[in-house]
This record gives sequence, structure tokens and C-alpha cells, in this order.
Amino acid sequence: MNLLDDTLSQDRQQGAGADALAQRVVDLALYACAAGAQGILYTCSAFGPAIDAARAACGLPTLKPNEAMFDEAFERRPALVGLLTSFAPAAPSLQQEWAEACAERGQAIPLRSACADGAMQALQAGDRARHDALVLAAAESLRDCDFVLLGQFSLAASRGTIEQSIARPVLASTDSAVRRLRAVLPSTPSTGANTP
Repeated sequence: MNLLDDTLSQDRQQGAGADALAQRVVDLALYACAAGAQGILYTCSAFGPAIDAARAACGLPTLKPNEAMFDEAFERRPALVGLLTSFAPAAPSLQQEWAEACAERGQAIPLRSACADGAMQALQAGDRARHDALVLAAAESLRDCDFVLLGQFSLAASRGTIEQSIARPVLASTDSAVRRLRAVLPSTPSTGANTP
């Protein structure tokens, strides 16, 4: 099932109260739990602490958008990691999550961030070409990183183009998150020969 509150990011940009926004994030998890979900994947990177609260409140496997990707990044033993975002408020939350992940592992791996300012707005306006141009321009500053992490799910469609442009591996949080969910969720029994 998909639950969408597409005003959360807008309200955050407009300065809505952090506690009220966090409660909305938690309420989404509680709704999903009551509806029978076995796990939850959030797709907005700007609400890390609220997602932690949602995980505690619902008791289900609950993933932040980027935590599985971060785990895969550490497995590569990088010297310098790039982080590309297209939604400026997400960067501080992601940088904090990266710092916490480093501390948990006793490592200090630098994270260089770049934001494609205006790209999210272009995408929301239906201008994919402008979105992609802004994303590629921002990615250029990460060319000397070992690899680049994409900080928004909406960037995943640009992964191949970014890799070609900067000649560096690029990890998309969408792929990592799906792999993690498949690993942690119970298998669903087949109900017939044609069940996908």
C-alpha cells in the first residue's frame, strides 16, 4: 500500500512546527500498522528523527529512505563519499544520519554534499529536462568522490546518467531499500501459479 502526505515537505519548507510534522509522520506509520502492513519504508529524507519515533511507535520493521544505502556504502570501505540531494532541507538530516552511522562503526568517512537547487521544483512542475540538467551540474562537484549516494528517491531515475557523466559509481536509495525490505520481511506464501 502507498500512503502519501504530499504537503509534509511543503509544510517543512514553510516553517511548520517540527513536533506537529513529526506526529504526522508517526500517524502514517500507525495507520499502516492498523491496516496490516508488515514493514514500512519512508521515502522522504528530511524526517529522520520522526521516522525513528515512528519505528518505536509501530513496532514494525521501519526504514528511513537511505539507511540501507548507507549500510551498503560502508561495505565498500570508501575514503570519500558524495551525497547528492535535490531538496535542501534533506541534507542536514542525511548528514546527521551519516555522522551517527560513522560513530556506530568507529569510522570517520568524510561526506561531501551537493544540492541541485531548483531540481525538485522543476520535477514537480513537470520539467524533467531542467531537473536532469540541474542534477548533473550539481553532481560535477562530486566527481572526485569514490562514489555518490542519491539522497532522494526522485533522483533514482537519473542514476545511470549521473554515473556516465561523472564516471563514478552511484548508489540509489530505492534499490538498497528494496533489497533490505526483502531481507527483513517475512515471505508471503504463494496463492496460486500466477501469483507474481
